[in-house]
Amino acid sequence: MAGDLPAVTAPPAAPFFELRDWREGGEWAATPLGTLFIRRQVDAAKPVLLLVHGFPSASWDFAPLWEPLSRHFSLVTLDLLGFGDSAKPRGHRYTIAEQAELCEWLLRREGAWDYHVLAHDYGVTVAQELLARQHDRRKPRPSLRSVVLLNGGLFPETHRARLVQRLLAAPLLGPALARLTGKARFAASLRAVFGPDTPPEPRVVDGLWTLLRTHEGHRALPRLLGYMAERRRHRARWVGALERSPCPLALVNGSADPVSGAHLVARWRELGIAGDTIELPGIGHYPQLEAPQAVLDAALAFWRRHGVLAD
Repeated sequence: MAGDLPAVTAPPAAPFFELRDWREGGEWAATPLGTLFIRRQVDAAKPVLLLVHGFPSASWDFAPLWEPLSRHFSLVTLDLLGFGDSAKPRGHRYTIAEQAELCEWLLRREGAWDYHVLAHDYGVTVAQELLARQHDRRKPRPSLRSVVLLNGGLFPETHRARLVQRLLAAPLLGPALARLTGKARFAASLRAVFGPDTPPEPRVVDGLWTLLRTHEGHRALPRLLGYMAERRRHRARWVGALERSPCPLALVNGSADPVSGAHLVARWRELGIAGDTIELPGIGHYPQLEAPQAVLDAALAFWRRHGVLAD
């Protein structure tokens, strides 16, 4: 098992894209499942990095990291189906496998047959499915070369879902609660998972609320939350993907996260996952928004250590 890297103290936040600028820099692509919002900054001379966002937000989560990451990588990301500015088809049964398929579709569209991943929250489960697919070579697929995981439910036994998530996931109560979800309740839920000294800025709350309400996305929340049951059902496949990873792994984790914080790192170590661990004291569930420079520094050190980037 690779040795742990030193704990990182969060420096000041990096420059931030406003939501309107983020949207203007993106594009929309038609798929059989609906239109997807895609953002890309491609440089053929650089390795490809796929950014995979979490629940219930969108690719805009990575706005503070976009410009500095673009100095080292050719960047591609999307709002996953049911999220942000992408289609939110009524009555659709969302699955992690389908989201992974859309990520691979995007990579093939870009001609990216070797790629790296930076994933958060819901996106870490998509990354686990992408890792699991590396062991199935029955059809040509892009090769995953390294994975950086931010806070997320890697192990269902340590995922501490918030009460509102459990209620939204309930078959009868969930849809009614989703229709009644307002901005104040959403903001309170968001603040509860951020670090005590790094609360979300009003513009972050406003932007994430706007993205959630786009195409009446709040109504999709109960069906998107099916991923929690999927994590339990597919534990052997997805935890096994970490244990048998064919590429280097890193966990960059906000320790103060009540959902997937220090207890997640403890389980990672207990299972002996062969990967770097970088803890961010005092940081909550959204390290890329709360401490973007700390995340960037930790990720760059990992990529350099494993030869993804030159010194």
